[in-house]
Amino acid sequence: MKKYFYLILASLAFASCKKNNTTDIQPVDLNVTVAYNLQTSGYQLPLTGVKVKVTNLDTKVAQEFTTSDKGILRATQLTPGLYDIDASITISANDYSTITGNTVTKDVIYNASLKNKQIGVGFSETIDLKLVSGTIGDWVIKQVSYSGSDRVNGATFRDQFIEFYNNSDKTLYADSLCFAETVGLITKTSGSTYNLLATGQLDWNKSAGMPANIDANNDYIYARAFFMIPGTGKQYPIKPGESIVVAQTAINHKTPFTGVDGKTISVLNPSLTIDLSTANFEAYYAPFLTKPLASDIDNPTVPNLKVYAYFGSDMIFDTGGRYSYALIKAGANQNPETWPQYNYPTKAAPSSGANKFFQIPTKYVLDAVEVQPNEVVDRVPKKYGAGLDAGFASSPLGQYTSQSIIRKTEKTVNGRVILKDTNNSTEDFDNLMFAAPRAFK
Repeated sequence: MKKYFYLILASLAFASCKKNNTTDIQPVDLNVTVAYNLQTSGYQLPLTGVKVKVTNLDTKVAQEFTTSDKGILRATQLTPGLYDIDASITISANDYSTITGNTVTKDVIYNASLKNKQIGVGFSETIDLKLVSGTIGDWVIKQVSYSGSDRVNGATFRDQFIEFYNNSDKTLYADSLCFAETVGLITKTSGSTYNLLATGQLDWNKSAGMPANIDANNDYIYARAFFMIPGTGKQYPIKPGESIVVAQTAINHKTPFTGVDGKTISVLNPSLTIDLSTANFEAYYAPFLTKPLASDIDNPTVPNLKVYAYFGSDMIFDTGGRYSYALIKAGANQNPETWPQYNYPTKAAPSSGANKFFQIPTKYVLDAVEVQPNEVVDRVPKKYGAGLDAGFASSPLGQYTSQSIIRKTEKTVNGRVILKDTNNSTEDFDNLMFAAPRAFK
């Protein structure tokens, strides 16, 4: 009899567990308010029709909504999960000039974003998004090949490059353009080591020796690698719709070459890598290193970058996508080489030999692209605010896959390609399965 009693109890327990496991997941509603991050402007910009994109990172389902005239929306029946929320509005140049009294010749784009927001059952919080205008300029970062190619059959990281594009209708000069690989927190478990903001990113205001009268987090970015294109002022003209390709090493990586150690360097599968022998500029680190990489040969036909700061043994971009990139043009009477440098904002006092990073004023940033790892679980806190980049880009297949991130084509006018630039890399960028200098997508 006792045996049957235990069997009945077990059956009841199993039925109870089965019932709990099949309980339907309750959908949630999301309330969002959008406003402009303006101080004392004296005018009101429109809130009607702000586009809000809500993306479930678990299901990859994206939904788009528009706000009311008060900047309010309610997204109903969402599946609980982890979400990205992006808002954007484009105000025509004519409307913006009329409303503000400030004459502009280009449309003005405002963005806001909230990344990795957990929206679970019973969620009742109202999401407040602050729209900020970003830099929409003549120069844009067009392509970044940071993921590298296969470590066995390809060129590993030797074939990395970055490409800048003249997105205007006039000739521009590359002379004195600077660019940087910018730093920030790249791990999720560093709270005991670093002073952090509420966003989880580094609090640069607490770096050793940082002046107290500046906004070190919002008015500056920080670089671990910092370069300048040389020139006399008008030495390197770039026509409308043309690019500058900057290579780590400006050679044809598909064919064997002789390294600085006299040994042959080759790849097993040339189709996995690229020809960078026609790059406009290259990085050359040998003069700074006791033992340079064998692959860092100097192509005498390609001008070298001026190196203000370097990290590692060559211009090696992080293949995991944990750092980001900015294109910079210093103001008149500015010498970027003399800009201050600061340590990471560690809780303990930095050692005398600790790395320091160039502090770059955001007012000199022409374009910026936030890069993130391809897997959601590997994302790190955003380094750039919405004023520089409201979103981010990534190579979907990850490290050593020959992929690149590339800016989308918006339209073609009289044969000139105009690239998309909304100041949100999530919307502006796509991918090439095989990186290709001067290609379009």
